[in-house]
Amino acid sequence: MTDETRPTEGRTPSDFPGSQGRPEFLPADEHPEQPGWGAETTSFGLWSDPSGRSAGTEIPGPLGPPERPYGAASYGDDPGARAPYGDPSGPQPTQASFGDPSGPQHAQGGFGDPSGPQPTRAYESPFFGTSAGPPPYGGEVPPPPPRSALGMGPGWAPPPGPPGAATARRGPSVGLMVVLAVVIALVASTLGSVGTYLLTRSGNGTDPSYSLGPAPSGAVNRAPDSVAGVASRVLPSVVSLEVGNGSNTEGATGSGFLIKNGYVVTNNHVVAMAAKGGEIRIMFNNRKTTTARIVGRDPGSDLAVVKPEETFGTPEITLGNSDQVVVGDPVIAVGSPLGLSGTVTTGIVSSLNRPVIAGDESGTSAEEPAYISAIQTDAAINPGNSGGPLVNGKGEVVGVNSAIATLSRSLGSQSGSIGLGFAIPVNQARRVAEELVTTGKAKRPKIGIVLDRDYKGEGVRITTDRVDGRQPVDANGPAAKAGLKEGDILVEIDGLRLQDGNELIALVRSKAPGSQITVKYLRNGEERTATLTVTADDEPVATPS
Repeated sequence: MTDETRPTEGRTPSDFPGSQGRPEFLPADEHPEQPGWGAETTSFGLWSDPSGRSAGTEIPGPLGPPERPYGAASYGDDPGARAPYGDPSGPQPTQASFGDPSGPQHAQGGFGDPSGPQPTRAYESPFFGTSAGPPPYGGEVPPPPPRSALGMGPGWAPPPGPPGAATARRGPSVGLMVVLAVVIALVASTLGSVGTYLLTRSGNGTDPSYSLGPAPSGAVNRAPDSVAGVASRVLPSVVSLEVGNGSNTEGATGSGFLIKNGYVVTNNHVVAMAAKGGEIRIMFNNRKTTTARIVGRDPGSDLAVVKPEETFGTPEITLGNSDQVVVGDPVIAVGSPLGLSGTVTTGIVSSLNRPVIAGDESGTSAEEPAYISAIQTDAAINPGNSGGPLVNGKGEVVGVNSAIATLSRSLGSQSGSIGLGFAIPVNQARRVAEELVTTGKAKRPKIGIVLDRDYKGEGVRITTDRVDGRQPVDANGPAAKAGLKEGDILVEIDGLRLQDGNELIALVRSKAPGSQITVKYLRNGEERTATLTVTADDEPVATPS
């Protein structure tokens, strides 16, 4: 090759500072049969054995003995070795160098000599020969390295890794994959939000694919002690009442509840209009209606009992014990406020023994006012709730809704709830209902004294004057038997400090005839204690006692 600078001495590939151009080609070895380029046994010095072994010799390794690198100066140590091409110090081949036109030509024309006779055999690659023996001299031989490649020898390949190290290329780490996944998710979420915004901001803001999804499904059962559970048991026993006065000019509405044997308990002021010849119609929770008649009523306690013509299989309600009620207990009011049947409201017991007067206190009314030692509740009670039950957390009736407090009241209008509702204790309602069903009228508890309405001091004072011909203390009455006298000041009953006479009357009316009460009173500034047994009048009296 005449277009390259040849080194004067052989060097290992690692000695070359950079690419040296095309690889060096050595002359082919002489062959007795078919010398020249197209011979089957033709081989290049680049792939020949530096030890001088001929083609077909088995070489222990892909490129010959590793201890003799290509171009090493030690080639002269072996007599049979041949210096690499370009080394003038070694023995030269007797045949002209490959491609050298100055040397003797091959019988069929040297490669690169177009003037000589051309070979008649097809061109055969020197790298994929068909001669016998293993590569690189026989069989299929790998092609030479590309142009400008560095020399080949023990040091030409990249240095091997540590023993046992994997040679396969490693993929991305798990941490990198996690980071990429998070980034992709964030980008996708952002693009989705932007897309949604772009879709909905245009036009009138409608989205044909918009959906809120199906309603959640699941069990609808409620705990028996929940408000829903209690209401489901109580509502079937609650009724609505519509009362007329017979002339179709006035009417009243209210509520009630069914007790034993098909009787309905309600307020006296709900059915009082029907006592003059009006009609009572009852609607049950199942929306069935029937007429009813008054069994008995007690204006003094504002209680009444009516009997419907038909109950349609309505269950009776369970009565509780109002003496076990304490402030803070949860309660539920059920009724028909403003004609809205089946209404349920909740609250707590706000106070006990709250004195409430329902009716006309002036005495101009044909009926006496009702004095109630009421259960106070913040459960909403409105007009139309009157006569309905107030139940505890077990669904037991503890009171009969009867009155509400209002901030103001204008003529011809009704006021709503302000969170102050009052119910008659069920123990009192139980006793009165029994008396009305059995006798048609209720007894009036009393202790046999007349109160001084003009007294403004502490407690309640027994008057010292006759009132309407009645003595201040009834002879042989409960107070007289306990030693009370006119002018004594009652300050406490059963541990409850008295505020005024209305509270004393309400407390006595709430007691059953025959029950005993303990009274503390002052006489000439000295505090004394007495025990009284409550009695009852068969007929109402004009002046409460």
